[in-house]
Amino acid sequence: MHINIDSQAGVSLYEKRESYAHRTATTSYPCCIPALGEFRGSWSCTTFPRANIRIFSLQKKECIVLYRIFAEGMKICVGLSGGVDSSVAALLLKQQGYDVFAMFMQNWHDTEGTLHGDCEWEEDRFVAEMVARKIGIPFYFIDLSNEYRQRVVDYMFDEYSHGRTPNPDVLCNREIKFDAFLKAARRLGADMVATGHYCRKDSITGPDGNVIYRILAGSDPNKDQSYFLCQLNQEQLSRAMFPIGDICKPEVRRIATEADLPSADKKDSQGICFVGKVDLPVFLQQKLKSVKGDVVEVFDPFFEDNGQYRRQQELLSRIQTPSNAPTPETLSDEELRELSMPLDYSGIQFQTETYRSRNHHEKKTRYKANPWGKIIGTHDGAQFVTIGQHKGLGIGGHKDPVFVIATDMQKNIIYVGEGHTHKGLLRSCLRIEAGDIHWIRPDLVMQTGESRRYKLRIRYRQPLQDATLLMRENGLYIYFDCPQRGITPGQFAVWYAEDGEMIGSGII
Repeated sequence: MHINIDSQAGVSLYEKRESYAHRTATTSYPCCIPALGEFRGSWSCTTFPRANIRIFSLQKKECIVLYRIFAEGMKICVGLSGGVDSSVAALLLKQQGYDVFAMFMQNWHDTEGTLHGDCEWEEDRFVAEMVARKIGIPFYFIDLSNEYRQRVVDYMFDEYSHGRTPNPDVLCNREIKFDAFLKAARRLGADMVATGHYCRKDSITGPDGNVIYRILAGSDPNKDQSYFLCQLNQEQLSRAMFPIGDICKPEVRRIATEADLPSADKKDSQGICFVGKVDLPVFLQQKLKSVKGDVVEVFDPFFEDNGQYRRQQELLSRIQTPSNAPTPETLSDEELRELSMPLDYSGIQFQTETYRSRNHHEKKTRYKANPWGKIIGTHDGAQFVTIGQHKGLGIGGHKDPVFVIATDMQKNIIYVGEGHTHKGLLRSCLRIEAGDIHWIRPDLVMQTGESRRYKLRIRYRQPLQDATLLMRENGLYIYFDCPQRGITPGQFAVWYAEDGEMIGSGII
């Protein structure tokens, strides 16, 4: 086999055997190695995914020399948050011989709406600095709060104000960790940025000879965080490392404990990325005003009488057959648009009537009974809730949980339905506008008129769902084999290949 090792283009090794935890597979391995000239011969490759080490061997002696040159020639910046995951990532890289330094970023100063007090970031920084000292790597601090406010928080406020529910963690990775932070790390001499995400990265060589980077789900099914990286591009991935992607969380804890890292017993972070756990309405009220409005419960007769709902059921009946797979490809662009539209509940109107109280002396006003729905409470602002939400509504008196099924931002109305299978909570199709489609793999971009089968998730931790993607002139349509609960505008739909590779994403 002929291999040309080049410091710019890297080296690609084909048809090598990978062995780890009794798994074997045939893969190709591109990697960046300082220029060493040309090596000829029959190469073998042993990979240790847990440690992110690949040892390429021609002879035993040359194997050791080659690996050491590779490790020592690479300068890695670890985004050290003070948590156990990034701490173990830094430890593993240091053990592998890389030139490692840590950088802690502060992205938020305000404490209004946060639930853990006003010094949480200072505690995180203190722990991160102790971890760096324990491992024996340099520690740096950077304040990216201006960038975070402009590129993440302001976007979040704007989305909520329009009745959409954004995912700030996805934006934080795209705009901050692998953009502003990456650029700062590069200025300090870093070749790569490593994080404590539970996901895997590898690469293949494309038809044009260029390296194509892939993101795959993490090995720990309970901690897979690939969803949060769904907006990264090839340039960002070329500089990214995920050292713990092949490790399960209990093993990460064990490694941290054995190394006596100060973060070994630290709880996982929760809430908004770099802001922390918050009382969301209070946090949003920094910019969004609280305005009282009605909560309307929608009853089944509404769906029986509603023309839009009946039309969607007609379209579904045409493409769903008991014995065969769904055939959404047979629908026209307009029919797919109709099927993907959220239901309009504005037709539920309430008229008032005057009546006398029991003593017949005092006149009062009440709403007439409406078979389609009923006003069952009030809220502080439709912008503070999300589709599918059932906690924090303050609504009782129901046998089953009550969920938000829609909001009317203009009239400041929240529509709710009782039960997990309420008709208003389930949808089979959604649309992503052309400008909101992102392909992690540019070589797999779908062409207009094309359809493909992928695994989908529309929220973090959701089990992958079977679906058909249909690229049309007016956007990308996603048709699910099974109706989905709580499809939420503003969230990200992410599609995966059968092998767990994340292919692309889009804003619902």
